[in-house]
Amino acid sequence: MTTATPVTQALAKNHGREATGSPSERFVSRDPDAFEVPRGREEQWRFTPTRDIRVLFEKFEPTASVVGALDAPAGVSWASVEASDDRVGRVLQPEDRVSALAFANTPDALVVEVEPGRELDAPVFVHASAQPGLAYAHLVIEAKPQSSASVVIDYSGSATVAENVEIIVGDGAHLTVVSLQDWDSDAVHLSTHAISVGRDATLKHVVIDLGGRLVRISPTVRFDGIGGDVELLGVSFAGTGQHFESRLYVDHSAPNCTSKVLYKNALLGETARTVWIGDVRIRPTATGTNTYEMNRNLLLSDGARADSVPNLEIETGEIAGAGHASTTGRFDDLQLFYLQSRGIDADEAQRLVVRGFFADVVDRIGLPDLQHRIMTAIEARLGFDPAEPELETSSA
Repeated sequence: MTTATPVTQALAKNHGREATGSPSERFVSRDPDAFEVPRGREEQWRFTPTRDIRVLFEKFEPTASVVGALDAPAGVSWASVEASDDRVGRVLQPEDRVSALAFANTPDALVVEVEPGRELDAPVFVHASAQPGLAYAHLVIEAKPQSSASVVIDYSGSATVAENVEIIVGDGAHLTVVSLQDWDSDAVHLSTHAISVGRDATLKHVVIDLGGRLVRISPTVRFDGIGGDVELLGVSFAGTGQHFESRLYVDHSAPNCTSKVLYKNALLGETARTVWIGDVRIRPTATGTNTYEMNRNLLLSDGARADSVPNLEIETGEIAGAGHASTTGRFDDLQLFYLQSRGIDADEAQRLVVRGFFADVVDRIGLPDLQHRIMTAIEARLGFDPAEPELETSSA
């Protein structure tokens, strides 16, 4: 199904000659041929190294698969279903060619459902592993009305993956979804997250980028009822040769909904690269909206580059609040001097500052074992030996 006006379709096909800045009205289509093959100059692709992902711009025969093994408590059902199953495609409307190709060509989908009214006593883990090769993937996560759950998608292995993830939060449900990209160093992962939030529902959506050569995650949030509350969190630690990109779109169309965005990126390495695009639209019907988005980037070495583009479009004056902020800076020499003056060497001082930089985001996940794993991985990147004694730190 294609949903587009002639004007938006023309904008999608004019090879990037539209004005800069993300368009508020998105062109969407399930037909891959409705999208031109990206050439890297389009607004949607201008920050992405398209030369490294050209294989994903055309249909391919999969040579690998993303295998999803589940650990789940009682109250959760899951099944691998054909792509034609009625539970697949309920909220996804592809906004780019890669997403449309993945939807049209994925052989099957993993569907995870939390029973209505069920409050899970442990998180659900989806262990998504892949061997080298090309793969399509599709995952559906649904929290039925009045349920409460946490779902962790743990990616590992080595592959080039085009993926769609659908997240459905039923009326009154509370859902946390963590997407942890812990790929091998040569992996490429492009994933669209289509998110639907019901009446008085709450979603915490977390993106953690640690591994992979090129990772691009694109969450799109739409409110399907009044009173929805969404928190979007992100942590990326890019090293030499790594490109981590997050492209968020929060579409406020229902009254009295809230969205809060906090993404933090650290970059260590001459060719480390992060991209954060944060688009928020408040439609005329979205009275009482309260939204704020923040992106902070910490450059730990020369040559590293962080691009940050917040966009906010407000179409009604009857809102509770709206704002955005973005900061990018180098390692604070004053903080380093302060710590060294108290007998802490330079490497340890850097570790403490980076730990504090990420701590307030990681602590909000609410899953202690996972939080410990993330902080341990970050510290390992800084050369810290986990066997050494811990020092107290505060968030920054």
